[in-house]
Amino acid sequence: MNKQISPDEQITEMGFEVQKLSCAGCVGRAERALASVPGVLSARVNLATHRAEVSARPETGLTELQTALRRAGYPMQVHTLEFDVGNMSCGSCIARVEQALATQPGVLRASANLSTGRVQADVLDAGAAPDLARALGAAGYPAKPVTDTDSPDPSARQAAEARALSRRVMLAFVLTLPVFVVEMGGHLVPPFHHWLLHSFGQTPLWLGQFLLTTAVLLGPGRGFYTSGLPALARGAPDMNSLVAIGTLAAWGYSTVALFAPGLLPDSAQAVYFEAAAVIVTLILLGRWLEARARGRTGAAIARLVGLQPRHARKLVDGAETEVALDDIVQGDTLRLRQGERLAADGELLSDHATLDESMITGEPLPAVKEQGARLVGGTVNSGDAFDMRVTATGGQTVLSQIIRMVERAQGAKLPVQALVDKVTLYFVPVVMAVAALTVVTWLAFGAGLNLALVAGVSVLIIACPCAMGLATPTSVMVGTGRAAELGVLFRKGSALQTLERVRVVAFDKTGTLTKGRPSLSRVVATPGLSEEAALALATALERDSDHPIAHSLRDAAAARGLTVPQAETIKSLTGLGLRGQVGNQSVLLGAARLMQAENVPVDALAEAASQAADLGETPFYLAVDGVAVALICVADKLRPGAADMIATLHRKGLTVAMISGDATATAQAVARDLGIDHVVAEVMPKDKLTALQDLRAAHGPVAFVGDGINDAPALAEADVGLAIGSGTDIAVEAADIVLASSQPRAVIAALDVSAQTMRNIRQNLFWAFAYNTALVPVAAGLLYPATGLMLSPMLAAGAMALSSVFVLSNALRLRYIRVQEVA
Repeated sequence: MNKQISPDEQITEMGFEVQKLSCAGCVGRAERALASVPGVLSARVNLATHRAEVSARPETGLTELQTALRRAGYPMQVHTLEFDVGNMSCGSCIARVEQALATQPGVLRASANLSTGRVQADVLDAGAAPDLARALGAAGYPAKPVTDTDSPDPSARQAAEARALSRRVMLAFVLTLPVFVVEMGGHLVPPFHHWLLHSFGQTPLWLGQFLLTTAVLLGPGRGFYTSGLPALARGAPDMNSLVAIGTLAAWGYSTVALFAPGLLPDSAQAVYFEAAAVIVTLILLGRWLEARARGRTGAAIARLVGLQPRHARKLVDGAETEVALDDIVQGDTLRLRQGERLAADGELLSDHATLDESMITGEPLPAVKEQGARLVGGTVNSGDAFDMRVTATGGQTVLSQIIRMVERAQGAKLPVQALVDKVTLYFVPVVMAVAALTVVTWLAFGAGLNLALVAGVSVLIIACPCAMGLATPTSVMVGTGRAAELGVLFRKGSALQTLERVRVVAFDKTGTLTKGRPSLSRVVATPGLSEEAALALATALERDSDHPIAHSLRDAAAARGLTVPQAETIKSLTGLGLRGQVGNQSVLLGAARLMQAENVPVDALAEAASQAADLGETPFYLAVDGVAVALICVADKLRPGAADMIATLHRKGLTVAMISGDATATAQAVARDLGIDHVVAEVMPKDKLTALQDLRAAHGPVAFVGDGINDAPALAEADVGLAIGSGTDIAVEAADIVLASSQPRAVIAALDVSAQTMRNIRQNLFWAFAYNTALVPVAAGLLYPATGLMLSPMLAAGAMALSSVFVLSNALRLRYIRVQEVA
């Protein structure tokens, strides 16, 4: 696919991998999709290497190419890299870190998180990590790639940071205390001031303050200058730059007053060493409190990591041997005693087992497992001892997948954060300009150098955007962590915000509102055919199927002791039923629409089918040689609590819909029992997309709850897709949220977590913006003409530190989210 290229035209060459290519037709469609993007001059796709080479004008971005390929059904192969990033200290750092990565070749997206100190990048080349780490370092943010062998527990890193900061705070406090007592004590207690002057003299007192303050700045406060001043030199000032300029201004002015007083007017000969020292100490104190609080935001992952035992009992030739977790491999046989935690995923070898799966599914009641059942590592044996065969270890276990899922959700950037990032990117330069303007304005009004300096330094110190940068990610971390404890796993962090806006919750029926284990309820046969013969014929077609209905027919046939004939040339008719040959008879088994498609009259069984549907049963027609001869009715019991869940959704003001492939009468009967508002029945899987689009047009954003396998298209089409199922279904790619618990209340838990987290984020953002909006003018001296009050730089530092601590403390309240009771 080539276009005419001018000889002097600039051209950008791009190469990347393309997925789902299976034939020459795929290659042609992928090339046409790429060529349709404005600015693309040529596009070549290689089926053997699955690579695309694109020549385009410089303005053509990878994002446009990615979108075009996704729409064509051939998505780009994208790799997600993660980095631990140093020197991220405030909200403005987030935007600069993302900018540093976004400008690198092959980077589609970058998302930095101030709370975790990490950045995620979607890239085309998985080997680009070293180059991206160097780019971050060049921007002033030293970084190292996070690998699979790194501990997923962020609390260890946060604890180490908190310990280092505590030592710096203690040293700064010891050095600052004498300076503060001498200077502020003298102001507050005049006799003490006179005694100090009489005993030591003013110059020695100032010299002592100079030495101690310089030690504070060069010792525990050194990081503000080694980070902030280079950032200022690069033209990208951050919070450290504000602190560095403010404290150096106070220290420098005081140093001139001490060593060269003749350079200043007599009225301006004063020192502010205590301001510089106290500012550094208070900000370090605030950062220490932040680090401790951030450590608690990762408590959910810490608890998940703690579910992995360090040892297990391995059976070797019938003897128990205790082995380390790393020594367990697939195929090993482990023995679990009562109260012990499973070290890996596996298959139950014993007759039965009772497991506490609450940390995986959020379900408080123990789960009873039968022989052959799949077992999840991290759960606890709450019954008798049993043996299991290991099927997955390490990063392949369900628990490891859950940890990675929670980590990705915690590191995600919500849409609401985009505005905050734009503001904080320009916030620090604007504050510096406001501080300079404040000094110039006060000097122009003849207020004196002392007052102008105090006002300028106060503006620099109080306007740190830390609280803005922490407002969203800390709430996301704690909220998604708490959700995981409730059995709600956010695969995409953005779903946390989208779910709150949902106005319609649509459900699949089988396996979602029902247990997904249908059983035969009755057989209605026409004269001349017995119920047993009809059941045997139907079971013959379902003999090799894994469908739940097939299981129910085989179980019923076995219970009645029937001999099931051999069926041949069985063909599955998607969304309709089955066709096969039994002896010399042509047999059909399926819904009414199959009979209609095959022109099989069903009048003799229509009344029985209607009665079955009214009872909530699903009727399937059995036809032999073009004649409907029997009705096979199955019933799937409703999940306990399903009706109460629907009632709770109604109390939340939500519309509830059900989209099912079942007959209309059956679906209506289930909807009537549950109190569902809107029913769409007898739809093929592809038609569920149209049903969702109609619901969205009529009511607003839609959430779809399905089993995550047959409902994958609908899960992808919905504004938020929720896959409901056991903890072993967490790999469902189409869903935004995975509900590890099969209980209906998990849907309510997801909605409650979303609503409470978003409310918490709005509280944090309001506080962060209101704080700066209100206090920057006060720091600049707005109240001074009327009241004579000027905000001290020391109070500004304390207020700035407390604002971040407030935001973090508010976010930590999400650890105690209570889900609305389903009743």
